[in-house]
Amino acid sequence: MSELRVVELSAATIVAVNNLSLKPGQEQFLAPVSYGIAATVVNPQTSWQRVVLDGDEVVAFVSASFDADTPDEYFRSVLWRINVDADDQRRGIGSFAVKALIDEARARGVDHVNVIYEAGEEGPEAFFRHMGFEPVGETEYSEVIAQIRVTN
Repeated sequence: MSELRVVELSAATIVAVNNLSLKPGQEQFLAPVSYGIAATVVNPQTSWQRVVLDGDEVVAFVSASFDADTPDEYFRSVLWRINVDADDQRRGIGSFAVKALIDEARARGVDHVNVIYEAGEEGPEAFFRHMGFEPVGETEYSEVIAQIRVTN
């Protein structure tokens, strides 16, 4: 593995992001990548869209937002999606991406980051728990709301 780095989503990386693959069964837990990318167009001031590069290869996409003015507390600092290419999963790339997001939250003075996910055997729950996210609630659609505290 080359040195991983996080860069902003750009015209140069967007096609590769759209071509990231999933392992069988994961697609039911993840909306199409275009949904996450659309957030940049709709809310460019609050959206945090990044890709993880391994050398020059796009291996992951992260979509989050920081919006202190949103009325729903759970959405003020939230990880909307993390998508690591199927061939690159289990190499620490997802952990690297979440740590980059936590660093961004810390730099913004945010004390926690939430994530919302659907529970299920093939879903992301084990990964988020491994990263330190703890359930704090549930959406009206029975999705799990989990939170990780950001320390300075």
